[in-house]
Amino acid sequence: MPIRVLPPQVAAKIAAGEVIERPASVAKELLENAIDAGADDIRVEIAKGGRQLIQVSDNGCGIPADEIELAFMRHATSKLQSADELYRIQTLGFRGEALASIAAVSRLTLSTRTAREPSGTVVRIEGGEVAQRSRQPRPMGTVVRVENLFFNTPARLRFLRTDPTEASHISRLVTSYALAYPDKRFTLEHNGRRQLHTIGSGDLLDVIAALDGLDVADQMIAVSGESEESGIHVSGYVGGPSLHRRTRRGVVLFVNRRWIEDSTLTYAVREAYRTLIPQGRYPRGVLLINLPPEDVDVNIHPTKREVRFRHERQVFAVLQRAVRRALIDQHPVQAYSSSSISTPTWDRQKPAWQVTDQDQLGLNRVPPGEDPRTGAPVGQPVAQLPNQPQLTSQRLPMLRVLGQIASSYIVAEGPGGLYLIDQHAAHERIRYEQVRAQAAQTNLATQELLQPLTVDLPPQHATLLEAHLEALRAFGFEIAPFGGTTFIIHRIPATLTGANLAQALGELLDEATEGGQAYDWNEGAQITVSCHTAIRAGQTLSLAEMQEMVRQLEQCEMPHSCPHGRPTMLHMSRAQLELQFGRG
Repeated sequence: MPIRVLPPQVAAKIAAGEVIERPASVAKELLENAIDAGADDIRVEIAKGGRQLIQVSDNGCGIPADEIELAFMRHATSKLQSADELYRIQTLGFRGEALASIAAVSRLTLSTRTAREPSGTVVRIEGGEVAQRSRQPRPMGTVVRVENLFFNTPARLRFLRTDPTEASHISRLVTSYALAYPDKRFTLEHNGRRQLHTIGSGDLLDVIAALDGLDVADQMIAVSGESEESGIHVSGYVGGPSLHRRTRRGVVLFVNRRWIEDSTLTYAVREAYRTLIPQGRYPRGVLLINLPPEDVDVNIHPTKREVRFRHERQVFAVLQRAVRRALIDQHPVQAYSSSSISTPTWDRQKPAWQVTDQDQLGLNRVPPGEDPRTGAPVGQPVAQLPNQPQLTSQRLPMLRVLGQIASSYIVAEGPGGLYLIDQHAAHERIRYEQVRAQAAQTNLATQELLQPLTVDLPPQHATLLEAHLEALRAFGFEIAPFGGTTFIIHRIPATLTGANLAQALGELLDEATEGGQAYDWNEGAQITVSCHTAIRAGQTLSLAEMQEMVRQLEQCEMPHSCPHGRPTMLHMSRAQLELQFGRG
């Protein structure tokens, strides 16, 4: 096959594909341009998840009329002058690819005016070519209107998700930048309905309250820490230990006000909560990391979602120490040692049973995504104590309850030896199988609330919920929109009576967001109901209550793990007990 140079139009579409993955990619580039332009009032309007319309309006400095066409050329930018500046980037955008890439795969209209110009300029571009240019009065700033995204690349269009899914990605983006820039006003509308509005007061806590409600804002703890030697400074807010989630999306990170996704830094935050929140749960937090621009490389990913640090261990340590110190100051932890704050050093080869004093202090770290006890992926059940054979039967033998430890664990004896049962995980498994059986019946029991409950949701959750109200109605929820991102709950599954409905709904939507198109709403609702109606750790049980729970667990089809995959029990055989006591 002969080598040939691609036509400019084909090359432009390929290049655009590297930058513009979905509607949220367009919104991100335009939003960052507005921020770089000095705007303090930014409005984002979308229709049909962004595939039909994305419009970003700002009151920034505008684009001079004689530079507009130049702005749509590849690698044309006002933010970078030399290669040396790549190592100390101080703006969100810098490659000069955004407008060219967007214009190559859409019908784009730009309207702009600078402070020095008497009137504005409007340019319409289709598929990368200027179709129309005119002058008209308009205020200072810029409006970029992107219509019919991917109209000329139908293959890319077919791979987009549903409108609610694409809209939720844009909502998450706008929400994140509203948190990074509390001094700017952000507005988001989807299909003509306002989903987000911040006042630009400059107070981050005001933005958190606007997004998550006053109840969440009241539980946030201020974070501040720095390393004068390295110039690293951390600020923001984290939630108290009671404010945790099932997914890591509750941790929002910024580096020099750039929104990033970094599993190592998320792990640092999670480690700061060691012993404070249940394993497998993630805290809430909005954390801004500032450091000298020459110490961070933001040019390693086409969409600028990832960065690389010159001194990664220092960033990890300063972030973890700042969060932990904030938690300790607010909620003192007995026998805490500052030596538990360390850089991420881990030994993948170390057997899980070799637990040392240093492990207890948190000095030995495991990589993100691995269970600190086993080195296995998080969520993999651990059914036995070390060196024990696997439990081959799903059904449990008859067990005799001996007592309770720390109001959280049931001690039982069986023909196979000693069983230590996590009462919450065990009851969650029991409730899950009960709820699943009830859901299979056509006459699912529901409960109408005497006083309907209103809940305020983050924009991405509101979009997702509105698109799946029917799925939840089939499971016994009756929820209706109540204006903006507020919903009103009229009816719930009877099994949820007495539960924290707002928290249950929030966790369900967290998991749905994480699961994307593959998420099973029916299964998710069952797991959420079982979790929020299960006995909690720390709850003292009578002998009769423990015996009844163990009896029900014995009847379960899969008694060894809860619906989330965590183990319900640890098992030590008689032979292992004798070995440990030197009788073997």
